[in-house]
Amino acid sequence: MDFYQSSNKTMKINYFHSLIFFNLSIFISAFEYLRNNNFLIICLFLILIIGISHGSLDNIKGKKLIQILGFESISIFYLAYIFVCIITIYLWFLFPKFLLFLFLIVAAFHFGKEDSEFINKKKNFELVYLFKGSIVITSPLLFHKHETLSIFKTLNFDISENILINNEILYLLIFFSFFSNIVLSKNKNFDLKTILFLDFFSILILNYFLNPIIAFTTYFCFLHSIRHSISLIKNINNNIKKGFPIFLRKAFPLTIITSIMYIISLIFLKNYYELDEAIYKVIFIGLASLTFPHILLEYLLEKNEK
Repeated sequence: MDFYQSSNKTMKINYFHSLIFFNLSIFISAFEYLRNNNFLIICLFLILIIGISHGSLDNIKGKKLIQILGFESISIFYLAYIFVCIITIYLWFLFPKFLLFLFLIVAAFHFGKEDSEFINKKKNFELVYLFKGSIVITSPLLFHKHETLSIFKTLNFDISENILINNEILYLLIFFSFFSNIVLSKNKNFDLKTILFLDFFSILILNYFLNPIIAFTTYFCFLHSIRHSISLIKNINNNIKKGFPIFLRKAFPLTIITSIMYIISLIFLKNYYELDEAIYKVIFIGLASLTFPHILLEYLLEKNEK
């Protein structure tokens, strides 16, 4: 009984979250001023404060993994996590095209899987999650190709001649993303179907009307991060009101430390690049360096908890 009550509460919370986000997407898309500016500093601030906070409990998950694997010291986790972060940044500067391409694939899978984690987990659905999350990558390329390719060039990734960015291919990928939501919602109730398709159309609306960085920041902070944070809060305490302050207290230290590292990196890169270019590098290279160890941790936990 408790399990089903908890599951229904989580569904309702995610339902209202998706509904609010859908309305937020329509609301901010109505402002022409937002369409014609990128507000990079504000985007960076939101990503630092809200976006990366959903990964700030990785140290707690790391302790759990260390216990499962039978290691005595948590230092092993911290060293491994930092090593993956550093090696990602190092390899990015050596092989920027390969690392960004890999990051886009991994990020699409990550978005598709974590945005759907309120659904009963399905085995062998990796391709479905990949296509579901790919809309975050393909929709800005379809609706704002020039601006998106410009950001990629800033990151030393020029795909302007690549066949994959042809509109026909992008429309096909968006259809696959839409179809993946149908697959995930099969035999599910109306509320769950509504959540999946509200999210899908919210991302389309944002990317149709807004420039890529504002659309991505809005999605990353107010859909992806909050969606994952809800599941983390539920793991802390089934009562959201009680779990939320505990989550904030636990997430605060790593959020602040990570934000400081971002700011130091920005100050350093500002010596070599224009401010906008430096911010793009800090945002996306920084996110890549955090995404790879985060996903690796989630994979190892999921594998070893079985």
